[in-house]
Amino acid sequence: MQHTFHVVALPHTNVTRQFQSCAFTQKVRRFCQMMKARGHRVYLYAGMECDVETDGHVALVTDAEREEMVGGRHYTQADWNHPLWSIFNGRVIRALKDHPIQPHDFICLIGGVAQKPIADAFPARISVEFGIGYAGTFAKFRVFESYAWMHTIYGAETGGNAGAADGRYFDAVIPNQIDDDLYTAAPARPHNDYALFVGRLIDRKGYRLAQEVCEAANMRLVLAGPGEPNEGWGEFLGEVGPVRRTVLMQNATCLIAPTQYIEPFGTVHIEAMAAGCPVIASDWGVFTETIENGQNGWRCRTFSEYCAAVDGARHLGLDARQRIAAAARKRYGMTHVGEQYETYFNRLSTLWGDGFYQR
Repeated sequence: MQHTFHVVALPHTNVTRQFQSCAFTQKVRRFCQMMKARGHRVYLYAGMECDVETDGHVALVTDAEREEMVGGRHYTQADWNHPLWSIFNGRVIRALKDHPIQPHDFICLIGGVAQKPIADAFPARISVEFGIGYAGTFAKFRVFESYAWMHTIYGAETGGNAGAADGRYFDAVIPNQIDDDLYTAAPARPHNDYALFVGRLIDRKGYRLAQEVCEAANMRLVLAGPGEPNEGWGEFLGEVGPVRRTVLMQNATCLIAPTQYIEPFGTVHIEAMAAGCPVIASDWGVFTETIENGQNGWRCRTFSEYCAAVDGARHLGLDARQRIAAAARKRYGMTHVGEQYETYFNRLSTLWGDGFYQR
């Protein structure tokens, strides 16, 4: 069954690998690539640049407008109150009316409530939030990045009475995915004894905890990501591109991801696994679904457990690293994740028939 997707990106980035620090932009890019590769029609509504094949790239935000909104930064907290959001939404709505969108086409949104006006403009069409890793969700049809985050949202939507939460049949959980072409090399034994932290340099991402753990374990630490570094333990690289990040992961003893909040997904940790690098993380959120203690990493609750996990990673053999990579590449590769999306949208297509009761 062939579908048509109208995929709406974010106004403050371009849909290219260059904007690697924006996880949702990369989700848009990979979604377009997966669905197009599976024979579906894909139309993208975005900024001026796009590095994936589509059936139509509708450029609606100039680089000058984008730079006025966020400057030269590749990652920024989306300011839903910024005028460019409403301007972009209006342009998307006009473009969808001019196209025009057909009755059985899907509108795919990644901006949460900031893009609700687009869905509201087409009440007779199915609008899907296809990669929910944020709190401001609104749509009737939703794809979450993890069960942990889906259940967190369900509980929050009750207004404080988590016991009142009910499931929704046309929601789904589909994990983030890796860029297959970055993970073709066989994992090798690390040449350097270092731990890696990849992410924003903010306390809630846990980079200070990573510093304390590595200092206590006398483990070299390499930190890559946007933000203002402190003067603590480790070597700060700033933002790095996807190819260099992959090399860093392949050569790291472990990735440390001690996220303090309930992590909806955190794509870098499955990228590390795909490179054969075990992950040391906190014991909540998505990590409870992706990390098996002693198999592909460790989930930790105490400082001593983090230190013990670092020691465990140091003693992990090459065979284990190869198993980690093979399992992650299969589970999070575009072919497998694309199949899950296709199954989901085939399910939604039954809503034009008998819906839940269709056989």
